[in-house]
Amino acid sequence: MRSFLIALFILASAGLIFSGYLSATKLFTGTCAFNESCPYFLGYPACWYGFAMYLFMFIATLLGLVRKLPVATVLKTDGAVSLIGIIFTGSFVVQEILQSRLTGALGLSTCAYGLIFYVAIFAVSIIGLRKPGLKSL
Repeated sequence: MRSFLIALFILASAGLIFSGYLSATKLFTGTCAFNESCPYFLGYPACWYGFAMYLFMFIATLLGLVRKLPVATVLKTDGAVSLIGIIFTGSFVVQEILQSRLTGALGLSTCAYGLIFYVAIFAVSIIGLRKPGLKSL
């Protein structure tokens, strides 16, 4: 089960670094990274919400790695938060597709990359939860 936690930690760390860069760029320069449009939700840049979700998953997974949270709790937490992230980011990606703005300086838009990380975290969480021998909450 530790391998699932390590995979989640790597994915959450990568998402946290990526969204952190996007958030810091917006916060300190007032512009969006990579010369992309910056989607907003409730008056705040979407990347700030992404940063909060990745930070939450990072902390939960780290607590699992140091055995302060049960593995099942980490998998359920990361699965639930990543599902919220899929819905949240997916809505922006759909808008980008409809407006023909899915491509960006990195090939895809930053929202599309965020969606990929959320889907990967969700998949690892679900596969981990389906493993036999997992202690429930």
